[in-house]
Amino acid sequence: MSKIICFGEIMLRLSPPGHLRFVQANSFGATYGGGEANVGVSLSNYGMDAVFATKVPDNSIGQAAINSLKQYSVNTNFIAKGGKRLGIYFLEKGSSQRPSKVIYDRADSSISTANEDDFDWDAIFEGAKWFHFTGITPALSENAQKLTHKACKKAKEKGLTVSCDLNYRKNLWSTEKAGQVMEQLMEYVDVCIANEEDAEKVFGIKADNTDITGGKLNREGYKEVAKKLKSKFDFDKVAITLRESLSASVNNWGAMLYAKDEFYFSKRYSINIVDRVGGGDSFAGGLIYSLMNEFDMQECIEFAVGASCLKHSIEGDFNHVTVDEVKSLIKGDGSGRVQR
Repeated sequence: MSKIICFGEIMLRLSPPGHLRFVQANSFGATYGGGEANVGVSLSNYGMDAVFATKVPDNSIGQAAINSLKQYSVNTNFIAKGGKRLGIYFLEKGSSQRPSKVIYDRADSSISTANEDDFDWDAIFEGAKWFHFTGITPALSENAQKLTHKACKKAKEKGLTVSCDLNYRKNLWSTEKAGQVMEQLMEYVDVCIANEEDAEKVFGIKADNTDITGGKLNREGYKEVAKKLKSKFDFDKVAITLRESLSASVNNWGAMLYAKDEFYFSKRYSINIVDRVGGGDSFAGGLIYSLMNEFDMQECIEFAVGASCLKHSIEGDFNHVTVDEVKSLIKGDGSGRVQR
């Protein structure tokens, strides 16, 4: 079984019931999630040996976050304990023309104040083949930037494939700071994953004739984005998710993979959204799984998009689907008929 290391922050998610607004809420549902943790859960659900490295407070809330990963057989042996607190994010789920809203409460979280002594990268990477991180982690703090850089460097020294989801978050840092930090990390990355905005926000590389808020994406423009990313950083592969946001409730969803100077576009799904948080992470998990299992490139992008399509129908950050369910969808069974 192939071993994959995911490094980042797991957070407590607090959401009002259903589609209530924050100001209406008298209670909040509690779940756990985070970019790299979500990828780890997807991979574990697919039967891979997924390891999640992070730091959580040494208290019951930190243990609850660990337990949420253990529930899906993610390896938590390399989670450090200590620090002040677990990061929190509040999610108000949008509907129709009202967008979803996220409020972060993660300053001084355990992972943002972690140091080099918390992680033995030689032990963590022992026997591993893949390392995954996102642009969220180095955005947390100077400490997190240094830890991410050291992890990437060690992963390449040990011959691992390194993937990064750019995942720009405007609430965490500026485009200027993101570009400066992420450019230094890209020299270690083999597989770059981005959405329709990330390349522009982080590196100033924009697709022509595209209106992401109007639900119109130009495929040819994203071919140029992928080419420019590969030319600038010499990535082995570039994957770009293509979301056409018709409303908070209805999106068209697809993606493109650029590999060996060839472009592969997935089929496009029309999605009625239950919960879109974690959609990009489920795409990354599906892509890593299919690449590690040596699917052909068209199958890789179809599997990743199919997995993410299904995630949009599932509450919470984690993608609770199996390989067979994804394969059934990409073979054409998207009817949603009851399975008896």
